Amino acid sequence: MMYMHYCKPCHRVHMLNGHKLNCPKCSGPITELRIPYMEYVSMDMSEREAFKSRCADEEQLQELSTTYRMYKYSKWYKKQQALATASETISE
Repeated sequence: MMYMHYCKPCHRVHMLNGHKLNCPKCSGPITELRIPYMEYVSMDMSEREAFKSRCADEEQLQELSTTYRMYKYSKWYKKQQALATASETISE
């Protein structure tokens, strides 16, 4: 499925497949947005620019964002947790 994400460092709205945590352009953290893909693609350019400027405001971004709750069950998250645990064990 396609999900909408906003990258604050590079001020871009991305349409990405799946629930991502990093921006494909700058590798910075991204925020998953609540807006459905089909709603976003049906916007004209002026509506998209207005939406992007709303995302740039931290308060409005909190209202527009959502949290993917099932990430802790995904393979990439489990792998990331295993790597973090392994690096903690090595550094001790």
